[in-house]
Amino acid sequence: MQTWNDVIRLANHPIPSPRRVEKTPAEWRAQLTPEQFHVTREHGTERAFTGEYCEAHEAGLYACVCCGTPLYDSRTKFESGTGWPSFTQPVDESAIRYKKDTSYGMTRVEVLCNVCDAHQGHVFPDGPAPSGLRLCINSASIKLVSEGEKQPAAH
Repeated sequence: MQTWNDVIRLANHPIPSPRRVEKTPAEWRAQLTPEQFHVTREHGTERAFTGEYCEAHEAGLYACVCCGTPLYDSRTKFESGTGWPSFTQPVDESAIRYKKDTSYGMTRVEVLCNVCDAHQGHVFPDGPAPSGLRLCINSASIKLVSEGEKQPAAH
């Protein structure tokens, strides 16, 4: 399980994924809705409390909307009150990567899919035990695969 110190270290020295999905902006636009494209490819943020999964409680895995890689387990989702789905950890430490983000005059840690570099959201050190992490994720960047439902194919 990652700690905040691990996140900071990995934001400065990310571990690349051996499996990569790369597409042109035109290919991504053809695959994604305008909001999904804005969030995942242009590092945008959906408005608080508007995302499809903000208050979802269904069991399953949340996969990257771009490449289908499983990223978060519903069992690690919690109510943060922030207006975005929040998780305490990824399904696997290699599923996501962290990147230092100094946009908008702030210093934050961005969360990206480690397979296709889709922007997911940001991570903060104010989550519940045991990790103490809050991965604050945009609904537009993920797709819920319910228990018993077939895993989405990577694009």
